[in-house]
Amino acid sequence: MSTATRDDLRLHYELEGPADAPVLVMSNSLGTTLAMWDPQLPALLRHFRVLRYDTRGHGASSASAQPFGMAELGADVLAVMDHAGVQRAHFCGLSMGGMTGMWLARHHPDRFGRFVLANTAALIGPASGWNTRIETVQRDGMAAIVDGVLARWFTPGWLASHPARVAPVREMLVQVNASGYIANCAAVRDADLRAILPAIDAEVLVIAGLQDAATTAEQGRAVADAIPGAEYLALDAAHLSNWELPAEFADAVTSFLQRG
Repeated sequence: MSTATRDDLRLHYELEGPADAPVLVMSNSLGTTLAMWDPQLPALLRHFRVLRYDTRGHGASSASAQPFGMAELGADVLAVMDHAGVQRAHFCGLSMGGMTGMWLARHHPDRFGRFVLANTAALIGPASGWNTRIETVQRDGMAAIVDGVLARWFTPGWLASHPARVAPVREMLVQVNASGYIANCAAVRDADLRAILPAIDAEVLVIAGLQDAATTAEQGRAVADAIPGAEYLALDAAHLSNWELPAEFADAVTSFLQRG
């Protein structure tokens, strides 16, 4: 286990893969840990040195005592890269991780090659929904929202027919630090990245889920349309498309990042 520090934070990360391969940073969704990328890891390690980390307030990374936003989440990524000795990398983030990628693509393009922004949006609302979720977790804990989150993250048929594959995701949600989860909810609630998208100068692939109710395919298309030259791919999945369609997701990421 490796740990980077930034201010008073501990940021847990894992760096795996061939030492001479290009580095791929992977950023998890709200409520998960770096383990959310387990379905892709064997395929990706054949081509990349994979740097996964736990977003602050998740997994083995500590929670911040102060409010924060996308700028701080982006700076966390740079701190992890610096600690790991990685000067430049590709980036893949899903949902909140995708929003972090948008911020990095706009403000630190020199540190990155290509970006994959999956199941995400430049504005994820409405604020009232986030406030209700925050209040529920404050009052009743993470267990009170887990079933509702899973219902949004997976298509109904897949959720019902793959209980063993859902179990690790459920466990990540149940175990997440409630205070850290709430703080990250607020960061996503308050983020509006629409204005920065036209100024992004990077090669970007936006992956959306055709059955994603959390960040819709239309929202993903809007991100791709707003970023000059960005590509768009829709998978027949819900929000955690990398978990529901692991091979298809890995193939899309690998093909885009390795293209000449």
